[in-house]
Amino acid sequence: MQTWPERFPELFAADYWAWGDLDVRFQTEEPPDELISNVHVIGRTDGGIVVCGNDLGWRFLPGGTREPGETIEQIVHRELLEEAGARLTGPMTWLGAHRAEHRRPGPYRPHLPHPISYWANVVADVVIEQEPTNPDDGEQVVEVLVLSPDKAIAYLDAQPDGIMGNLVRLAQAMELV
Repeated sequence: MQTWPERFPELFAADYWAWGDLDVRFQTEEPPDELISNVHVIGRTDGGIVVCGNDLGWRFLPGGTREPGETIEQIVHRELLEEAGARLTGPMTWLGAHRAEHRRPGPYRPHLPHPISYWANVVADVVIEQEPTNPDDGEQVVEVLVLSPDKAIAYLDAQPDGIMGNLVRLAQAMELV
């Protein structure tokens, strides 16, 4: 039987994210909590998976950066509300994380781990209850869709240099969606 890296070589390959000046590599092992700087959610809901688009044309799974003192669950609650108008309705299941080695001399925000941090991904049941709250200091979400897993993958794959379609593929293979 093939390993996850053998089945999903693009997801597990070493990569460079120029926008953040980060060298990254995906893993399924869960890192220490204090090294997680970001969390994204594959949100299962009636009809499929929640995906978002912002005013800059980016397509993504809801999620974002940890605020000072937040737990992983608090990040997920806040980011789901801000970006999708959604609420967590069940437990989170770990999917994996990108280990990020920062090339910049200091952290993006003072409270975030540096020079190593992790961009975590979880799968969870959610319900959309309202419009995204779109705080002024965050990206402005203009589209929240619920798509079947295959359509969510196609939507996310349309994002240039995106990795989130491959996250949904992995979640499908793990029978989490």
